[in-house]
Amino acid sequence: MVANKAANPFKFFPGLSLRQEMETTIGNTDFYTTFARINNINVIVMKIIKFIFSLLFGLMFINAGLNKFFNYMPMPALTPEQAEIFAAIERLKWIIPLVGLVEIVGGILFIFPRTRALGSVVILPVMIGIVVHNSTFEPSGLAISLPLLLINIWMIIDNRTKFRHLLDKN
Repeated sequence: MVANKAANPFKFFPGLSLRQEMETTIGNTDFYTTFARINNINVIVMKIIKFIFSLLFGLMFINAGLNKFFNYMPMPALTPEQAEIFAAIERLKWIIPLVGLVEIVGGILFIFPRTRALGSVVILPVMIGIVVHNSTFEPSGLAISLPLLLINIWMIIDNRTKFRHLLDKN
């Protein structure tokens, strides 16, 4: 009987159906211990996934912000409408460095779990601007900008308890 239990670790009660086995096991503390272990593994995996997404998100924005200062990535050919918009933006000498600085700071804040809530709020206006620009002028860019916006919104929702006191009517 012990050899049978060792051969199939998922079969605790030989001769019972799966339903009978689950009904018998629910009253047992081993079931709850197993459930707690599975839940802990899910939490750990979720933290790893969030960190990987946050790291990639943050590095993309740090890279984009540094490019605003050092211009090391070539810019694609612009349509006449885009050229007109960029000419107007270049007349305002302060806007490109400001957006670059917000992208760098927001990207750095987004990487670390302790400051991720602040980073997600700092980077949100820039992210919305990117999505609006891509949807208006370059729809092919939505393949990157929409998932990034969803990651940003996910992190804001995940950290909603940190923002709750800002929305209270005290």
